Amino acid sequence: MRPGTDISKPDALAGYTALVLIGLGIIQVVFGEFYSESVALVANGIDCIGDGFVSATVWAGLLYFRRPADDRFHFGYYKLENLAAIAAAIVMFILAGYIFFRSYQQLIDPHPVTLPAVGIALALTAAVVALALGLYKKRVGRDTHLGSVKLEAYNTIKDGTASALTVVALLFSSAGFVIADAVVGFAIAIAIVSIGYISIRESSAMLVDACDSRCLLQSQVIKRITRGIDGIVEASFIRLRRSGPVLQGELEIVVPRHLSIAEVYSIRQRILDHAKEEVPELERLAITAIPAEPGEEEQADDS
Repeated sequence: MRPGTDISKPDALAGYTALVLIGLGIIQVVFGEFYSESVALVANGIDCIGDGFVSATVWAGLLYFRRPADDRFHFGYYKLENLAAIAAAIVMFILAGYIFFRSYQQLIDPHPVTLPAVGIALALTAAVVALALGLYKKRVGRDTHLGSVKLEAYNTIKDGTASALTVVALLFSSAGFVIADAVVGFAIAIAIVSIGYISIRESSAMLVDACDSRCLLQSQVIKRITRGIDGIVEASFIRLRRSGPVLQGELEIVVPRHLSIAEVYSIRQRILDHAKEEVPELERLAITAIPAEPGEEEQADDS
């Protein structure tokens, strides 16, 4: 990151998180493998490193998808943010598989954990740092409507929760309940898989222009706006699609045949002004005006 970077920005915050989590993860893996022999600590370290790479992937996606539209990508690079989220989820699945394997080994051949106090201190530090970063990023993601930032926030919170579970596992292991080490390893892997699944499901839906419940609600909001504007007979259809953090769509309205081009343009501007006020993430709305069929205006007036 450049000097003077504002970490309140999603891209800078993701880059900062990547450095912190990867550093904490490497320390936990080295200590867990060579000193503590704790599967939970190693799993948590791998999880930290994986979450760091997830943040790095999101950071790269956020930097790239903001490029303006060009001759090749007419609607901009927004959907690269969804691809970044899917790539991050794939990394999470791979790491979860490895953690499952290590936890299974510990389950069938358990061994006691050494130096649990140091391991607890490392895991507790990782828990506090990750939870603080995750909760802060959750607020930033809510304000920016970025899917990958929301994923990264939940992923960081999950990392903090996993670190807290690791503390519990080390406490139980030091008290003689060695199996707790493997159980927490399985719990961490399951958490990773669940978040990765949600990420792929939501990002894939956006890539194929699926309109979720929130999108459908926003469509109804825009249609309601047209009913409050004089000069519109009806809104025949509206289609919206989410592209990264923004919405793009098409609206077809039926207007009286006698309206001039200037009047239709004025109606269009009123729709856009109201729509962007009530749906802030609406970036583009292509509005097509269709002349009413004979008799259609009278039916509309009677209703």
